[in-house]
Amino acid sequence: MEMINITIDGIKTQVPKGSTVLEAARSLNINIPTLCFLKDINEVGACRMCVVEVQGGRSLQASCVLPAAEGMVVKTNSPSVREARETILELILARHERECLTCSRNLNCELQKVSEEIGISKVRFEGEKIEYTVDMSSPSIVRDQNKCILCGRCIKICKQVQDTGAVDFTRRGVRTTVTTSYDKSLNDVRCIKCGQCIKVCPVGALREKDDTNKVWEALANPEKHVVVQTAPAVRVALGEEFGMAVGTNVEGQMIAALKRLGFDKVFDTNFSADLTILEEGTELLNRINNGGKLPLITSCSPGWIKFCEHNYHEFLDNLSTCKSPQQMFGAVAKSYYAQKAGIDPKNVYVVSIMPCTAKKYEAGREEMNVDGLADVDAVLTTRELAKMIKQARVDFTALENASYDNIMGDGTGAAVIFGTTGGVMEAALRTVADILTGEDLKEIEYMPVRGMEGIKEASVNINGMDVKVAVAHGTANASRLLDSIKAGEANYHFVEVMGCPGGCINGGGQPIIMDKEKTEEVKKLRAQGLYSIDKANKVRKSHENAEVKKLYEEYLEKPNSHKAHHLLHTHYTKRDRV
Repeated sequence: MEMINITIDGIKTQVPKGSTVLEAARSLNINIPTLCFLKDINEVGACRMCVVEVQGGRSLQASCVLPAAEGMVVKTNSPSVREARETILELILARHERECLTCSRNLNCELQKVSEEIGISKVRFEGEKIEYTVDMSSPSIVRDQNKCILCGRCIKICKQVQDTGAVDFTRRGVRTTVTTSYDKSLNDVRCIKCGQCIKVCPVGALREKDDTNKVWEALANPEKHVVVQTAPAVRVALGEEFGMAVGTNVEGQMIAALKRLGFDKVFDTNFSADLTILEEGTELLNRINNGGKLPLITSCSPGWIKFCEHNYHEFLDNLSTCKSPQQMFGAVAKSYYAQKAGIDPKNVYVVSIMPCTAKKYEAGREEMNVDGLADVDAVLTTRELAKMIKQARVDFTALENASYDNIMGDGTGAAVIFGTTGGVMEAALRTVADILTGEDLKEIEYMPVRGMEGIKEASVNINGMDVKVAVAHGTANASRLLDSIKAGEANYHFVEVMGCPGGCINGGGQPIIMDKEKTEEVKKLRAQGLYSIDKANKVRKSHENAEVKKLYEEYLEKPNSHKAHHLLHTHYTKRDRV
C-alpha cells in the first residue's frame, strides 16, 4: 500500500494514498466536527463544519472530501478555521427550530453537541424561517422539516442502503428542503417504515411516532389486562439508554422495570420466535417435498415485506405465509392465553417492545387481526421503553433481576439470535436438520450465515440433502440478491431477509449511536451479546421449547394445522412501485 506524508496540527504522519484529510486527522485522534458526513454513504461536504486550513491554499476546504496529498500541511484549529466554523454553525442555527427542551433528541443531538463544543453563546443572524407542517401521517415515523439542517443523510441512507428513495432534496436556495415525491405525506409514498433515516438524522427532524401515552392510558384502565412482549434485540440495547456498556444483557432488569410500570404479565417474544420456526420450518419442508414455490423467503421483517410488496411482486408467493413473531404472539395472547387465564380476549391489551419502527406499521395492517381483534394493540421502540422507565423515575441500573411470566415467557437460544442478521436462518436450520435426520444433532452453530457481510450464502448437507440458503440484510442487499435469483444466477431453498443493516440489533427503534464511526462496532457488540445468551441457554433449538410444545398439544394440534393457519399465517399485497 502506497503511503504519503502529511502534517496535521504540527504532527507528522503517514496515511494510505487516497485517504481524505478527515480520515488522516482521525487517525491521529484529532477531532474535526462534522454534521453531514457518513463514511461511505454521505461524503459530500455539504455542511462545511469540517473545514480546515491548508498551507498554500486559497481558502478553507472541507476535510471530508479533501484528498490528502504528499507534503500537505494542515491546520484544524487556526483562528480562521474557528471563526469559519462558528459562522457556519450560526447560519445553520439561524434557520433551525431551537426548541431543544421539547425535542426528542434533547441531550442526544449532534447539532447540540457541536454547538456546545464550539462554544456558541448567541446566534448573530436571523434567517428566514419557513414554517412547515409536521408530517404525522405515518404510523411509524414523524417528519419535522422545521428541525431539518439539510445534511442529506436521510436521503443517502434511504437511496443507497435501503434502495427505497422515499425522500430527496427539492427547490433551491433558502427554500431548499427535503421532502417526498410531489410533497406527498410519508404514508403515501413507498417508505418502508424501517426508521434507518431516524438513526442517521443528526437532529430531531425525524423521530418515531410516540405511542407511550397510549400505553400509559391502557395501564391505567382497570378493565384492560395489559400484557407486554419484549423482542430479542431489545435486551442487548436497552442498557445503553442508561449508560451501560454496549451489548450488555439487561433482560432481568428490563423485566423488573416492566413489572414496576404496571404490566399485568411480562412475556418474551422469544416464545413466539420459537413458534415461528416450527411454522416456517414446516412450511419449508412442505414446499421442498411437495414441489412448492422456492426459495421460501422469511417474513419476519415488516420493512422488508413492504419493500417486497412495492418492488418485487413476482416474489410475493415466495414469502413465507407465517406472521412475524410479534404478530404470532398477539394472536396467541388473545386466544390461547386468554382462554387459559379466563379473560375475555377483548380485554387483553397486547403491547410490544420492539427494536423496530416498522413494527408499528405492521401491527396496524388490516391482515394482522383474528376474528376482528388486532393481534397487537401498541408497539413501543427500545427508546420509548427507556422514556417510560425514566418518566416513572425507576432507577434502572439498581433493579434486581426478575423473570418472565409463565405460559408465554419461555424462549430458546435459537429464538434470541433472531435479533441479528442470519439468526432466523440459523434457528431454522437447527430445527430442520433435526427433523430431516431424526436425530438430536450437537453441531448446531452455522457459522457461514453469521457476520455483517451484506449477502451470505451457504450449502448445508442435511441427511444427504444439500440445502442451499442465503441471508441478506438491508433492503439494497435484498435487491441484489433477488435480482440474481430472478436472472437465474443463483438458486436457493431458503432465504432470510432483514430490512435493517445488521438486522434487529440495528433497528430503527434502537438507541441512537451518536458517534456514527462506531456504528459497525456497536452492531457487532450487540450481536455478540445475543450469541452469548444463546450459548448459555440450556435449550438451543426451537422445537424443544416446552411451552411451545404445550401450545401445540393443548391448542394448535400441530405446525401448519388449520387452527395454526387461522391464527398464525397471513397474506401479502401488491403495492404501487412509485
